[in-house]
Amino acid sequence: MDDAMRALDWQPDAFRLDGSTALVTGAGGGLGRGFSLALARAGADVVPIDVDETRVQAVADEVLELGRRAWPTVCDVTDSRQVLDAVGSAERVDILVNAAGTNVTQPFLDVSEENLDMMLALNVKGYFLVAQAAARRMVSDGGGAIVNVTSQTGHIGAPTRTVYCATKHAVEGMTKAMAVELAPLGVRVNALAPTFIHTPLTKPMFEDEEFLADTLGRIPLGRIGRIEEVMGAVVFLASPAAALITGASLLVDGGWTAQ
Repeated sequence: MDDAMRALDWQPDAFRLDGSTALVTGAGGGLGRGFSLALARAGADVVPIDVDETRVQAVADEVLELGRRAWPTVCDVTDSRQVLDAVGSAERVDILVNAAGTNVTQPFLDVSEENLDMMLALNVKGYFLVAQAAARRMVSDGGGAIVNVTSQTGHIGAPTRTVYCATKHAVEGMTKAMAVELAPLGVRVNALAPTFIHTPLTKPMFEDEEFLADTLGRIPLGRIGRIEEVMGAVVFLASPAAALITGASLLVDGGWTAQ
């Protein structure tokens, strides 16, 4: 019987992550915390990773309350030795969600070298180091899924965000290259690109009424996103339901980039 005539056997539990272990960087708050809890609710045990010990422990406690195991891990993702120790200490690595990142908005003509170096180190080097270490584990463990959290600004340009845009475009390109190279080794790699989401990082931006009005005017759905509205997307990309998806960028942007 050819594939077209074969009985379809897809099941909703393809979205489940039972028996898997997920590493999440930047897990101490905002989107990283949301991703950690989403993966736990889908059945994964979680290794939340962050530079802030107090915050990462709090997220681990929330994962435990959901009935999953958690191993809070303090790590500076720009330090290769700390990354190797953090990833190497995990029981296994089935899923990586690369979500540690930062942004400093400055007009291009005023960008300081200090801020340039800081954002390139965290938003690009950190992603590369963690993905490389996790992919090595996944290859040895028989496969896995990597989700690099980028941004809609990895697809467009934006004023006062030249460095941030550059870093997110870099990770989008890195995602495609990783996907092509790692596919034969059983590792899928995708990007998740949200629009502006209500988080502690973005809160000060939306206190500027002019900026808020301009942002809302660019989103066809007409509102800022919530963390909960991105959580399902990361579970999908990490799950067997996305088994044929690699090298893609899933835009969760309210329609911003459709224009």
